[in-house]
Amino acid sequence: MARIDQKFIRNFCIIAHIDHGKSTLADRMLEHTGTITEREMQDQVLDDMDLERERGITIKARAVAMKVEHEGQQYELNLIDTPGHVDFQYEVSRSLSCCEGALLLADAFQGVEAQTVATAYAAFDHELEIIPVINKMDLTYQRADEVAEEMEHTLGIDVEKIVRVSAKSGLNIDLLIDSIIKNVPPPTGDRNEPLQAMVFDSHYDEFRGAIIYVRVMNGTVKKGQKIRLLRAGTNHEVQELGQFTPKQTPCDSLVAGQVGYIIANIKSLDQVNIGDTVSIPGDRTPEPLAGYQEPKRMVYCGLYPSDGQDFSELRDALNKLAINDPSFEFEPESSDALGFGFRCGFLGLLHMEIIQQRLEQESDVDLVQTAPNVTYEVLKKTGEIVEIHKPQDVPEAGDIEEFRQPIVRVNLIQPEQYLGPVIQLCQERRGIQKNQEYLSSTRVMLTYDLPLAEVIYDMHDKLKSITRGYGTMDYELVGYFPEDLCRIDILVNGNRVDALSIICNRGDAEKRGRAVVKTLRNEISRHMFEVAVQAAIGTRVIARETVKALRKNVTAKCYGGDISRKRKLWQKQKEGKKRMKSIGSVDIPQKAFMAVLQTGDEKR
Repeated sequence: MARIDQKFIRNFCIIAHIDHGKSTLADRMLEHTGTITEREMQDQVLDDMDLERERGITIKARAVAMKVEHEGQQYELNLIDTPGHVDFQYEVSRSLSCCEGALLLADAFQGVEAQTVATAYAAFDHELEIIPVINKMDLTYQRADEVAEEMEHTLGIDVEKIVRVSAKSGLNIDLLIDSIIKNVPPPTGDRNEPLQAMVFDSHYDEFRGAIIYVRVMNGTVKKGQKIRLLRAGTNHEVQELGQFTPKQTPCDSLVAGQVGYIIANIKSLDQVNIGDTVSIPGDRTPEPLAGYQEPKRMVYCGLYPSDGQDFSELRDALNKLAINDPSFEFEPESSDALGFGFRCGFLGLLHMEIIQQRLEQESDVDLVQTAPNVTYEVLKKTGEIVEIHKPQDVPEAGDIEEFRQPIVRVNLIQPEQYLGPVIQLCQERRGIQKNQEYLSSTRVMLTYDLPLAEVIYDMHDKLKSITRGYGTMDYELVGYFPEDLCRIDILVNGNRVDALSIICNRGDAEKRGRAVVKTLRNEISRHMFEVAVQAAIGTRVIARETVKALRKNVTAKCYGGDISRKRKLWQKQKEGKKRMKSIGSVDIPQKAFMAVLQTGDEKR
């Protein structure tokens, strides 16, 4: 592969709301530039995880290098494909750091959506050159002129610059590539300086160790040279390097401005940090690059092997996932009800679902999962601030000075006729309205501050159903604010089941407690003795349901005669049940744990 002059390199990414056609547009560009042949072509070429193809969404950012002729000169276009879902915002921020330009994609029918606004502002923060694109121009019911107006009104974009394309039919893809070459600036950086390369992703290969994806900022990296990972403080020898086209294609060197991969016999996954700087060992080692902001995990849940024997298998599987996904974290914990397992932190509920599916599919581990909860903060009377990742960690009520919950700023975009129901949905969830703005004559953007716990579970589903699928939302954390919260403990047969504890607003406590015990009564199978299911705040029981005992009709053979004979048999049976209750244990099925999730929404 011949070395290319820096001024002919263009690094860009595609940012858009979920389902606006990012991956399809990437497919057309790969096809148009001849990067892949027609025979290799399949839908969503860059989404190579089974789960991505199955769900039709992008989960991991991907990089690909394309070669294209323009006015007699060969250019190298490095595209970094990014996810659109709010949970994977962290993947997007990493991709933006490696680019000089971004294609801002909007659907010709759906227009500017909540996530479009969020990713556009992220690109403005990184000072990227924005190329506005309206996709799906082949739709018979497209409204591209109105969408262009919305982009101008909401994001201050020049209507003249908008490129109108169809990723499905390939319309105007050549115009888009010309626009990228003309408008996206070439990368800065000096190939003669000491090496500085940013690690923006990695994955683990069983045979070759960790493969790191880098964007070279300064200097040159060659095959056979020694490199140093600055944060990990380890030295390695480059065995292979190359670019993605989209398969791994080896080359001799990567220079400043290029994007590619490095294989350097990195055996341990712990040595790779996303955002680390790859440099050279010795005295000339330059300063590390700024890297990325640490991702903030917002949702926590417990993952336990359904068979206690698989604990080490589950640990290995989680280790493997954590290296490929730095936004996921885990630590060991134990539960009375479920034995040994792990407390895992995720960016959101979809992220949690994806991780769980990947564990089950890729590592063949059978899992039991506890109900998820968000992170809270507690200011103790001693002045100490504690982060609460699970309800069991909440201190006693007497030690708490202030209980704080995470508040997020939510942008909701919907057609005007659904404005009333959406406002009602936010008010029911203790939202505080901050702003209301018309994007066009028919579409409105609402801004609300809402507790994160009210947003993550089913707010998106509810919004979709009340707006007939036209509403979209996006959120970002504002901070932690005091609220009257409490912990509800669930007692089964007098024993507290730590995995079923929940944190909620005191005003909702009785309703939530009643809903949980009612659900559990139906989920727990009947035993030979009566099982009491209670919800309690501290020592005060706020709700109770009873799972009736299985009973044998001990008086079936007594025909007539004295009633005292029957009473004697009933008394004997009662004492037997009492003895069973004191030594019996109650088996709680996995679906009972999941049922706790749905409760609390019974009478919204």
